[in-house]
Amino acid sequence: MVDLYVLGWIICAVLSLAALRNFAFTRKNCCASSETGATRRAVNVTTAAGECRSSSRDGAVDIIIVGAGVAGSVLAHTLGKMVVLHLHSIFASNLKLLVVSMNKQFDLDLEDGRRVLVIERDLSEQDRIVGELLQPEGYLKLIELGLEDCVEKIDAQQVFGYALFKDGKHTRLSYPLEKFHSDVAGRSFHNGRFIQRMREKAASLPNYSCNQQGTVTSLLEEKGVIKGVHYKTKDSQELSACAPLTIVCDGCFSNLRRSLCNPKVDVPYHFVGLILENCELPCANHGHVILGDPSPVLFYRISSSEIRCLVDVPGQKVPSISNGEMTNYLKTVVAP
Repeated sequence: MVDLYVLGWIICAVLSLAALRNFAFTRKNCCASSETGATRRAVNVTTAAGECRSSSRDGAVDIIIVGAGVAGSVLAHTLGKMVVLHLHSIFASNLKLLVVSMNKQFDLDLEDGRRVLVIERDLSEQDRIVGELLQPEGYLKLIELGLEDCVEKIDAQQVFGYALFKDGKHTRLSYPLEKFHSDVAGRSFHNGRFIQRMREKAASLPNYSCNQQGTVTSLLEEKGVIKGVHYKTKDSQELSACAPLTIVCDGCFSNLRRSLCNPKVDVPYHFVGLILENCELPCANHGHVILGDPSPVLFYRISSSEIRCLVDVPGQKVPSISNGEMTNYLKTVVAP
């Protein structure tokens, strides 16, 4: 009796999967000859005659991301990985869209991720002094997103806490990492190397489409709704792209921010960066904060042979490097 009960469940499961496959296959055939513009907009290029034509592989892009920095690359990778499962309801005629975040493949009408178009003004490795020290919580988030290998092969250094220095005294503050695996810690690195690794990770997905580097000049707006972007390529071609969702994350030098809001920008200080080569810090694998006068100075490793020094320079104007003002400021104001 038990065997028959189990057999019945197996038969039901097989029939259910067969029914789902049949519905999915039917929907797929129906959609092959129909217009899908209601759920997805095409990526277009503007020709000399002013005509818009599709420029993507299959004429359909779900999301446009402006900027391939930390936010843009992570978004492109995450959205491109999401599995989209289309099921036709047995009890209704409408299509139900279920987004399932999983990697396992099923023999159903599956769409492996959102089709993502990324437009970035400069795809070369950048030399910047921002985003060089990732906190442990940030590393845990990389693990959650499947991006932890982006801090590998870039000579990243583990960071276990901070050392604070003031008036000849110092103390050490460690991250509370006792409950975590030994690999969980902060990471410090060259920001440009980290960004390139994330771009490579996103570009490895089949749904990722990164144009030759281009600068987005304006948002494509229609009746108060953002439909896409206008952008200019490196060789000065003026193109446009459309999608149901446009995400702008082009950093602090964004030329689109003013079209979305009018923030009042206050610049109370600047950071000036130096690289010290083949030096040692008092506390290994720690960030160092010197609470000096008139402002703090930070030190941390960004590679096995390089230490970043960040100097806080108060005020809205930075001393000139070309005429020697910066060198004089560091020697006479900061160093003492």
